[in-house]
Amino acid sequence: MSEVSKTPQPRSSPQSSVLPPLSFWQRLGPLVFDGADSSDTRLRKSTLLLTAVLTNAAAAIWMLWFGAEGIRIPLVMMLGYPVASLALLAWYVQSRNFRAYSFVQLSLFLVMPVVVQADLGGYLESYGFVLLSMLAPLGALLAFGRNASLGWFGAYLVLVVASAVWHHGEALDRGETAMMPAMNVALFGVTIGALLSTVTFFLLRYLVLQRERFQVELAAQHQLLQAEREKSEALLGNLLPPSIARRLRDDPSLIADSKAEVTVMFADIVEFTRLADALNHEPRRLVDVLNHVFRRLDHLCERYGLEKIKTVGDAYMVVGGLDTGGGGYVEGMAEMALDLQEIFARDPVVAVLALRFHVGIATGPAIAGVIGSTRFSYDVWGDTVNIAARLTAEAPPGTVFVDEATHERLTGRFDFGPAREISVKGKDRLNVYQLLGRADPSVSPNTTFQSSSAEVLSLRSASGGTRA
Repeated sequence: MSEVSKTPQPRSSPQSSVLPPLSFWQRLGPLVFDGADSSDTRLRKSTLLLTAVLTNAAAAIWMLWFGAEGIRIPLVMMLGYPVASLALLAWYVQSRNFRAYSFVQLSLFLVMPVVVQADLGGYLESYGFVLLSMLAPLGALLAFGRNASLGWFGAYLVLVVASAVWHHGEALDRGETAMMPAMNVALFGVTIGALLSTVTFFLLRYLVLQRERFQVELAAQHQLLQAEREKSEALLGNLLPPSIARRLRDDPSLIADSKAEVTVMFADIVEFTRLADALNHEPRRLVDVLNHVFRRLDHLCERYGLEKIKTVGDAYMVVGGLDTGGGGYVEGMAEMALDLQEIFARDPVVAVLALRFHVGIATGPAIAGVIGSTRFSYDVWGDTVNIAARLTAEAPPGTVFVDEATHERLTGRFDFGPAREISVKGKDRLNVYQLLGRADPSVSPNTTFQSSSAEVLSLRSASGGTRA
């Protein structure tokens, strides 16, 4: 095997085989652009440099035409302008002083046609060569903007008018001794216009191309921004009630509302501290259990149009009536309370750990608002919240306690145990009722049978003891 065959060949990366080759302008980019240049600065630099390149190309075409016709080519045009332009470009690559480069380059655009015209003998003899000075205000418009270009345009007009006036008399006297036949004079005039038009066209075409690229980039950025906005709004919608999320998006000022009536429920896992201690060496499992429980509760909230406010440890807080009027949310809260007890009684994950829930529901006035600035949250405060929390603490495992206001709104549609009194800090003793289930529409809720059954069921549930 030869030495060549033994030499390992470098593998081309998958990316290199699909990347397009760099264009001429991309390879020149590091020479003329700085890393800190904005897109606007890059556009200004590239357009002025392109103007210089096109101008030199136009000068070369002009000289070839003059040479083909046997006309003397002005030295300032043949050597002066190209050499000065290239030297100026080399100085810019070294200094990176674009402002100074722009001023000198535009001055060359402005003065060079005037000098060439004077060398050729006047406006007619040069066939309107001075009109190429229009490249100066055009380049200034591209490099410095509309306001700065006005001065250059004024200088162009002054030079054109002065040049025409200065050579007017001499041009009339020598009108019959033109350097070329009339047909060639017309052709040269057309050539001047064509050169100026060509340079202008390609500059404007380049600007349009860059604008289209910027529009594509802007559209892509807009799509990314819209996607991020949708993500932010979705996250905000998960953290806050929809109406509050909309208000916060439209007006990020303080949000504080006084609600005449809401229904608050807390669902708390019985003896969660014991469970946490038992799973102390299995933190992932503990979090998985809580995530499983709270996700099922989230689904119940969505089903009944209720708002999850927060979770504190193993406690899950739900409020109804924040966005809607009427009493439908009170019934929805009772339905959710019964559903969660029934669902988790059959849930295999919860059954393995023998988890049960205390649930307390209270109805009444409350204050709701958004607090915080970086990690803001929507919360509800007031006696109604405190009563619901107290009822949760008093409810035996696997039962639902409601206050008197909730009981009044649900009587006839749900079964309750008899009233019992509890003491609440800072308040008189309160009547509370155990929510037993949905009422049977075929049996009157006031019959002795139903009341007796309710009492028996209440006592059976209470036999589980109070909350640890």
